[in-house]
Amino acid sequence: MRITKNNLFKRQIILSEIGKIGQQKLQDASVLVVGCGGLGSPVAVYLASSGVGKIHLVDFDTVDISNLHRQVFYSLEDVGKFKAAVLSEFIKKRAAFTEVSFTTKPITKENVFDLISEFDIVVDGTDSLPTKYLLNDACVLKNKPLVYGSLYKFDGYVASFNVLQKDGTYSANLRDAFPEMSADIPNCSEIGTMNSIVGLIASQQINEVLKLITGIGKPLANELLIYNSLENTQLKMKLKGTILKDKIAKIFKLQTYFDAACSVQNLDWQISSEDLRLKLNDAEMELIAVLPNLKLPFNVHQTIPIHQFDADKFDVDYTKTYVMVCQRGFNSYKATKLLKEKYPNLNVLNLSGGISSYNK
Repeated sequence: MRITKNNLFKRQIILSEIGKIGQQKLQDASVLVVGCGGLGSPVAVYLASSGVGKIHLVDFDTVDISNLHRQVFYSLEDVGKFKAAVLSEFIKKRAAFTEVSFTTKPITKENVFDLISEFDIVVDGTDSLPTKYLLNDACVLKNKPLVYGSLYKFDGYVASFNVLQKDGTYSANLRDAFPEMSADIPNCSEIGTMNSIVGLIASQQINEVLKLITGIGKPLANELLIYNSLENTQLKMKLKGTILKDKIAKIFKLQTYFDAACSVQNLDWQISSEDLRLKLNDAEMELIAVLPNLKLPFNVHQTIPIHQFDADKFDVDYTKTYVMVCQRGFNSYKATKLLKEKYPNLNVLNLSGGISSYNK
């Protein structure tokens, strides 16, 4: 059978609100999808399947077996491979009229403008707060709409930020909803999530992108949708665009948008899961969790949440070796670095890969 746009997108084209004109708008559109995990992977696949002409994927992470319960476009055979590369190949097999490309480098302050400049719409499919604010601020400065999605346990959040309005102004952005970046909000790897809420929020993001491209319906501009999957309830929080471009430009100059997940860690400050198992009963070793409510396979001596971690107030004992622990080894590395900078001769180690690695 010969594949044409008319037969591939037949069920969509017969919608009077879409038609051939709307389908052509999709074909002419370009979308940048940042993050190829639980949100970004279905967003990319569905947008390609809807006929979006150009999609670029950004994700530096590889497929982990713990991803598979919610990131359903990956298989057991994909474990260890780059998510963006695997997802790109999946899309190519089903989207004949979509040009898909990818990068396996993290998005940073240094490359964000180059990445977003070529695309009509940016989709935030990340679980990193620094990256979410980076995308938001860059999109505001470059007048790009940002389709936002985030998760917290059984809750999901969706909005279309920085959308051009009829009067020439732009709608509210992330900083109108949450002006400051919180330091103590864990991601799904640290607090858990059900796959159903991930799929629900991803579908909402897909819906927002399709509305923005085709011009049908009412996008979630100047409002934030909050959905709770346990109660099947939702509310829309009204937003006012008060954080303007000039203020965000000043923030952008000062902010590093540093994400520990994207950083290179000092190998000399690490302890492997294997070495820790051998030394768990060492009387001179003190284990410190830097996130509350961790499900730990061993006892820790104390818990100091990372947002409360103050090296100046740390009770130092140079006869001990301190091991910092969190879920994935990022926040614990942050605590390790703070202590090593304050007390260079103190024996401080980070549990490499965190509890996730220890439990494997």
